[in-house]
Amino acid sequence: MASIAHLPLGTHLLADLSGILAERLRDCDALERLLREAAVAAGAQVLHGHFHSFGPGQGITGVLLLAESHISIHTWPECNFAAVDIFMCGAAQPQRALDIVKDALQATQCQLQSVRRAPPSSPSPN
Repeated sequence: MASIAHLPLGTHLLADLSGILAERLRDCDALERLLREAAVAAGAQVLHGHFHSFGPGQGITGVLLLAESHISIHTWPECNFAAVDIFMCGAAQPQRALDIVKDALQATQCQLQSVRRAPPSSPSPN
Protein backbone atom coordinates (compact mmCIF):
# COMPACT_ATOMS: atom_id res chain seq x y z
CA MET A 1 0.00 0.00 0.00
CA ALA A 2 1.51 3.30 -1.08
CA SER A 3 1.71 6.07 1.47
CA ILE A 4 -0.01 9.33 0.52
CA ALA A 5 0.85 12.50 2.43
CA HIS A 6 -2.13 14.62 3.42
CA LEU A 7 -1.90 18.20 4.59
CA PRO A 8 -3.65 18.90 7.90
CA LEU A 9 -6.53 20.55 6.03
CA GLY A 10 -9.96 19.07 5.80
CA THR A 11 -13.69 19.28 6.23
CA HIS A 12 -15.45 17.82 9.25
CA LEU A 13 -19.17 17.20 8.77
CA LEU A 14 -21.42 16.63 11.78
CA ALA A 15 -24.84 15.42 10.65
CA ASP A 16 -27.89 14.72 12.79
CA LEU A 17 -30.18 12.55 10.66
CA SER A 18 -33.77 12.00 11.73
CA GLY A 19 -36.97 10.48 10.44
CA ILE A 20 -35.22 7.16 9.71
CA LEU A 21 -37.11 3.87 9.98
CA ALA A 22 -35.88 2.05 13.10
CA GLU A 23 -34.98 -1.16 11.26
CA ARG A 24 -32.40 0.75 9.20
CA LEU A 25 -30.59 1.73 12.40
CA ARG A 26 -30.17 -1.68 14.05
CA ASP A 27 -28.05 -3.77 11.67
CA CYS A 28 -24.29 -3.53 12.31
CA ASP A 29 -23.31 -5.37 9.15
CA ALA A 30 -25.54 -3.28 6.89
CA LEU A 31 -24.36 -0.02 8.45
CA GLU A 32 -20.71 -1.04 8.14
CA ARG A 33 -21.24 -1.89 4.45
CA LEU A 34 -22.98 1.47 3.97
CA LEU A 35 -20.19 3.49 5.59
CA ARG A 36 -17.53 1.57 3.65
CA GLU A 37 -19.39 2.24 0.39
CA ALA A 38 -19.74 5.93 1.29
CA ALA A 39 -16.05 6.27 2.21
CA VAL A 40 -14.85 4.65 -1.01
CA ALA A 41 -17.27 6.71 -3.13
CA ALA A 42 -15.87 9.84 -1.45
CA GLY A 43 -12.36 8.86 -2.51
CA ALA A 44 -11.17 7.75 0.93
CA GLN A 45 -9.08 4.71 1.83
CA VAL A 46 -10.52 2.53 4.61
CA LEU A 47 -7.87 1.29 7.05
CA HIS A 48 -9.96 -0.42 9.74
CA GLY A 49 -13.51 -0.60 11.04
CA HIS A 50 -15.24 -1.50 14.27
CA PHE A 51 -19.01 -1.68 14.77
CA HIS A 52 -20.91 -2.65 17.92
CA SER A 53 -24.59 -3.47 18.51
CA PHE A 54 -26.06 -2.70 21.90
CA GLY A 55 -28.34 -5.75 21.59
CA PRO A 56 -31.49 -6.89 19.80
CA GLY A 57 -33.63 -3.91 18.84
CA GLN A 58 -31.01 -1.48 20.11
CA GLY A 59 -28.76 0.99 18.32
CA ILE A 60 -25.23 0.61 17.09
CA THR A 61 -22.03 2.57 17.21
CA GLY A 62 -19.43 2.23 14.51
CA VAL A 63 -16.31 3.84 13.15
CA LEU A 64 -14.13 3.48 10.08
CA LEU A 65 -10.57 4.71 10.35
CA LEU A 66 -9.51 6.25 7.07
CA ALA A 67 -6.15 7.27 5.69
CA GLU A 68 -7.90 10.65 5.37
CA SER A 69 -9.28 10.56 8.98
CA HIS A 70 -12.61 8.88 9.94
CA ILE A 71 -16.32 8.31 9.43
CA SER A 72 -18.56 7.23 12.28
CA ILE A 73 -22.21 6.61 13.13
CA HIS A 74 -24.19 6.22 16.33
CA THR A 75 -27.86 5.24 16.10
CA TRP A 76 -30.94 5.48 18.28
CA PRO A 77 -33.66 3.39 16.58
CA GLU A 78 -36.14 4.27 19.33
CA CYS A 79 -35.81 7.92 18.27
CA ASN A 80 -35.44 7.28 14.50
CA PHE A 81 -32.13 9.16 14.76
CA ALA A 82 -28.50 8.74 13.71
CA ALA A 83 -25.50 10.95 14.41
CA VAL A 84 -22.93 10.80 11.60
CA ASP A 85 -19.44 12.27 11.82
CA ILE A 86 -17.27 12.52 8.71
CA PHE A 87 -13.80 14.09 8.73
CA MET A 88 -11.72 13.84 5.57
CA CYS A 89 -8.62 15.60 4.35
CA GLY A 90 -6.80 15.43 1.04
CA ALA A 91 -8.86 15.09 -2.13
CA ALA A 92 -11.60 13.05 -0.41
CA GLN A 93 -15.14 14.45 -0.62
CA PRO A 94 -16.95 14.13 2.73
CA GLN A 95 -20.19 15.61 1.35
CA ARG A 96 -20.34 12.77 -1.18
CA ALA A 97 -20.08 10.25 1.66
CA LEU A 98 -22.81 12.02 3.63
CA ASP A 99 -25.13 12.12 0.60
CA ILE A 100 -24.79 8.35 0.20
CA VAL A 101 -25.52 7.72 3.88
CA LYS A 102 -28.54 10.08 3.92
CA ASP A 103 -29.98 8.53 0.76
CA ALA A 104 -29.52 4.94 1.95
CA LEU A 105 -31.04 5.61 5.38
CA GLN A 106 -33.80 7.71 3.79
CA ALA A 107 -33.49 10.38 6.46
CA THR A 108 -36.31 12.92 6.27
CA GLN A 109 -34.27 15.62 8.02
CA CYS A 110 -30.59 16.52 8.25
CA GLN A 111 -29.12 19.12 10.57
CA LEU A 112 -25.59 19.71 9.30
CA GLN A 113 -22.58 21.49 10.72
CA SER A 114 -19.49 21.83 8.55
CA VAL A 115 -16.19 22.70 10.18
CA ARG A 116 -12.91 23.52 8.45
CA ARG A 117 -10.07 21.73 10.23
CA ALA A 118 -6.58 23.16 9.82
CA PRO A 119 -3.67 24.64 11.74
CA PRO A 120 -4.16 28.40 12.31
CA SER A 121 -1.64 29.44 9.64
CA SER A 122 -2.89 27.12 6.86
CA PRO A 123 -4.15 28.41 3.54
CA SER A 124 -7.83 27.92 2.66
CA PRO A 125 -8.58 24.57 0.99
CA ASN A 126 -9.50 24.70 -2.71
